[in-house]
This record gives sequence, C-alpha cells and structure tokens, in this order.
Amino acid sequence: MSRAEVEAGAGAERVEDTAVRKPSPLWTFGLFRSELLTTFRRWRTIALLAVLAAVPILIGIAIKMETRDGSTAGGGGGEGPAFISQITNNGLFLVFTALAATLPFFLPMAIGVIAGDAIAGEANAGTLRYLLVAPAGRTRLLLTKYATTMTFCLVATLVVALSALTVGALLFPLGELTTISGTRISFTEGLGRALLIALVVAASLIGVAALGLFVSTLTNSGIAAMATTVGLLITIQILDQIPQLHALQPYFFSHYWLSFADLMRDPVYWDDMVRNLGLQGLYAAVFGSAAWARFAAKDITA
Repeated sequence: MSRAEVEAGAGAERVEDTAVRKPSPLWTFGLFRSELLTTFRRWRTIALLAVLAAVPILIGIAIKMETRDGSTAGGGGGEGPAFISQITNNGLFLVFTALAATLPFFLPMAIGVIAGDAIAGEANAGTLRYLLVAPAGRTRLLLTKYATTMTFCLVATLVVALSALTVGALLFPLGELTTISGTRISFTEGLGRALLIALVVAASLIGVAALGLFVSTLTNSGIAAMATTVGLLITIQILDQIPQLHALQPYFFSHYWLSFADLMRDPVYWDDMVRNLGLQGLYAAVFGSAAWARFAAKDITA
C-alpha cells in the first residue's frame, strides 16, 4: 500500500472519528440533565434551598405572634411591596411578602453561590479539563452551566413561593384579595398573579446569574468566585441606596427588582417591570458575552 493511500485512510478515520464525537442534541440534553443532577444533589444547594424555604416560615410565625392580640402587622398602612398588614386578612399575601423579603439578599446570594461555582468549582476540583475532553466544547459547556443556574433561579423562587403559600394557608385565612388599587379579585386570580410574580422574580435574577458566571471564568477558586459575586451584589445594593447616585441607579441591576408589586395593581402597571426585564437582558448579554470571551480563550490547566 502506498503512503498516499495510508494517509488517505488515516484522514478518513479522523473524519469518521470527528463525526462520531460531534455532540448531538440528545447528548447536549444529557449534559444538561447531568449538570442539574450534580447541582441539586450537592449539600450546599440543599442547604440554600432550605434557608430560602425557612424565611417565609419565620415571617409567618412572627406575624402570627405579633397579631395574636388583634393588633395589625407592620404597624398598619399596607403600602409598598411587602403587604405585611394584609397577611392577617389573607395568607396569600405572605407569598408577596416573602418574595419581597428574599429578593434583595437571600435569592441573589443563592444564585451568586451557584453561578460563581459553575466554572471555578470545576477547575478547583480538577474536573473542568475532563469535561472539555468529552465532545462538549467550551461554548456548549458554558451555555449548559448558565441554563443550570437559571433553572436553579426558578426552583429557588418557587421554593420561597410554595413555602409561603403553605404557611399562609396554615396560619391565616384565604379568600378574595384586595389589590393595591383597592379593587377586589378572586382567590384564583390572586393565585395566578402570585405565580406570575414568582416568574418575574426568577427572571429578575438572570443578570446576577450572568455576572456570577463571568466572575467564575476569572479564577480557579470556587470560594473566591462565590465571595466576589456576593460581594458585588452587596456593593451594588448599597450604591442603589445612596441618593447622590440617583442618575446611575436606574442602570443598577437591582434597581427595579421590587417592581413586581405592580402586578398587584388593577390595572397592572407594566412600565417598571418592562424596564427591569430589559435591564436584566442587557446584563445577561454583556456579562454572558464577557464570560464566553474569557472562557473561550482561557488556558485550562485543571
């Protein structure tokens, strides 16, 4: 056999091997499913979800104890997104209160931990290199990590909402709701709005997820990535409270987080929620692109 024939045969083998190793959509789904199982089986993830589920329980018990003598929770008024004074009349308001209480810190912190550990944690454990040996590709792996983080966003938000709904039903009466505008809506419609609010809250965290994923590509230390992401979250929220920075605050990803309260108006006020979702999409695009650019050029040694 001539050398040309040998080289042609070797080339055919390489082409065939490449074709075999090309990831299929089914393989991609398998990678995503594997990432989900790995993430939700970790004790850290279970602990984060347990803390989130405990927040509505503590709020519900505290309000029940405060109002057992007939006084009004929260000092009356009922204004603002927390709806604390309405909980004693309708336990469904505990869902809105719990989401308002967890969104500024607890939910973003949990997302920051998961996103910050996505790439850096694999590098620190020495498994990132082996993931890339499989026919995943860096872009596919990064998208899978981001999709897993977003799934955790949704699950974490629903855990808070379901825990609050359960506690609210056990400790307080359920029935028709009075909106912020003063109109009455049925319990079924209120339940639908609660679900929509939970989805809006989950969508409000896509910018945080992209930021955490970008930070995760900058280091091989999972702890450093998580600490940096949570530190940035706290810093941004502090800056969002300084009056002298009012010109910049509409561009902070946390500025419109509590706009979900407008879903409890009749008619619904959409402007701030649209601004919030648009801002989250912008952060996701910017930091997602930065994460891809960094990860694509990163020298993987672990």
